[in-house]
Amino acid sequence: MSNTEVAPQEILCETEGTRAGVELLAPRQVPLGGPRAMDVRRTLPQRQRSLIGAWCFLDHYGPDRVGDSGGMKVPRHPHTGLQTVSWLFTGEIEHWDSAGFHAAVRPGEVNLMTAGRGISHSEFSTPDTTVLHGAQLWVALPDRARHMAPTFEHYRPEPVSGSGWTMRVFLGALSGSVSPVATHTPLLGAEILLGAGAELTLETDSSFEHGLLVDSGSLALDGHPVPKDHLGYVPVGRGSLALSAGPDGARVLLIGGEPLGEKIVMWWNFVGRSHDEIVAYRAQWQAEIGADDGAANGAADGSDAGPAGAAVSAAPAAGKGLRFGPFPPGQPAALPAPALPNARIRPRG
Repeated sequence: MSNTEVAPQEILCETEGTRAGVELLAPRQVPLGGPRAMDVRRTLPQRQRSLIGAWCFLDHYGPDRVGDSGGMKVPRHPHTGLQTVSWLFTGEIEHWDSAGFHAAVRPGEVNLMTAGRGISHSEFSTPDTTVLHGAQLWVALPDRARHMAPTFEHYRPEPVSGSGWTMRVFLGALSGSVSPVATHTPLLGAEILLGAGAELTLETDSSFEHGLLVDSGSLALDGHPVPKDHLGYVPVGRGSLALSAGPDGARVLLIGGEPLGEKIVMWWNFVGRSHDEIVAYRAQWQAEIGADDGAANGAADGSDAGPAGAAVSAAPAAGKGLRFGPFPPGQPAALPAPALPNARIRPRG
């Protein structure tokens, strides 16, 4: 999924200090673009907290009737320095990418795309999808892995069940279930369904910080109510998490990981380490799709010249020097990058 905000902010993300109890992260509504756009509820990143482990982005959407919202229509767009994690509750999405992978995203199956040094992909809900409901997450790659070759993995976790609950672990390990999907920092990702009034205590890695997104129903985390669509954050140092469902049960996503320990800069669909990297990524994407707009006020010094060595006057020859790769013919036009602000952006965090 692309971050299609008209004026996305550049964010310097870094691990914050731990706090007692459960910190609540409220969602904000973000349209994916257009007058009939599908809205998403974004809980990461935000000013209050930018990272949970290496998790740096969480969009939660639906259930949306495709006939009303138009469904997911995200043409080819770029990514750098991250992994995208797609998880659906209802519906189906078709994925194409420049590394040559074509896959379907279906409920209960994780699709993980590693952008590494650069990739482009598209996502469209399928014609048979009537209701779309799920989550899109990003994981920041550590410095040692962020320039790797792009790749893709698909995995359908077997459910693990107990008294009043069912769990699907799609990344990492929990309650005896281990995902084979490769990550580059210690991570956890799981969907948990709890019946009415069910209680579940999870033994967790105390070196992890965790986030719990409530998709439906009502739930208390360690005795603290977490409202629907909110993300409850728990700092490192906890060896267990206690989940208690309300009378309607609950469906939640649990994410976690060791604190990344690195500063990252996020803007639009790029993760880098500096303002200048982001400007160069943008310029190269615009050049590759033939969207020559100068530096669109994005030069490192605030001028219109663009970063040194990042020529944007013409698209490179097909297959040569393409950071974001070739793409199958006959696809909708690629998304051009938004304009950068007029002045050099000062990282914050």
